[in-house]
Amino acid sequence: MSRAAVLGHPVGHSLSPVLHRAAYSALGLSWTYDAIDVDEHELEGFVASCGPEWAGLSLTMPLKQTVLSLLDHVEPLAEVVGAVNTVLFQPGGSRATLVGANTDVYGIVAALREAGFVPGSGAVRGAVLGAGATASSALAALGELGITTPAVFARSLSRTGSLRRAAHRMGVEPTFHQIDAVLPALLAADVVVSTLPAHAADPVAAQLVQAAPSRLGVLLDVVYDPRPSALRAAWAPVGGDAGGERMLLHQAAEQVRLMTGRAAPLDAMAAALDAALDAPRPVNTV
Repeated sequence: MSRAAVLGHPVGHSLSPVLHRAAYSALGLSWTYDAIDVDEHELEGFVASCGPEWAGLSLTMPLKQTVLSLLDHVEPLAEVVGAVNTVLFQPGGSRATLVGANTDVYGIVAALREAGFVPGSGAVRGAVLGAGATASSALAALGELGITTPAVFARSLSRTGSLRRAAHRMGVEPTFHQIDAVLPALLAADVVVSTLPAHAADPVAAQLVQAAPSRLGVLLDVVYDPRPSALRAAWAPVGGDAGGERMLLHQAAEQVRLMTGRAAPLDAMAAALDAALDAPRPVNTV
């Protein structure tokens, strides 16, 4: 029986098991997929302990960059982005060859296209909120869509070094700004990708509500819990909405394809994801 898992710290919130297990069931595969809490210091030992039954790993924060030094081969896109969210175990020799890939870029592009974003022939204005590993994937995705000079808005410009280096490798030339100055760019943008964590964009949402724009471009907010986020709720009435759950779905579908060699059953995965997101959650009264 083949095994796969999502690793991260913390990882209990991850919906990757829901998506992958739904895919395996629809494909008739008796694979297992678990969520395992692993931090940066534990990652090397965990990977080394994986036996021949392992087919792949999904990685969430904070492991997407830590894993790079442990891999035998990194696919070109992941190398340029500087972030790996998928590890493939390829059998051969005395141990498996570890290959790193990035499906976040695929997921962002697919979600934006699904929401109706089609780059025009003229100049297209893009913006990215946040400066972490997912922001690197967002820059790569916008680059694939022909947007090579997006504006990046970060809470701390002193922590954008890795993103600046990744942008240089991609041939993308973003401008960098404090997030406090984001409103004019959002009002003018054709496409916006927010990579900020849950509730971090709530002040931006409040600014949008106060500005009361009549029309906005397409937003992809990678946050899918809560659904909708405050930013999506403020945006959706007058703009295009590419939900974070759709990015999650599409990046997981690409992982399934890479790990199993089979086309992912997108409808079955989407149904399982929606059911999980719509299920009642326990109330924390502590």
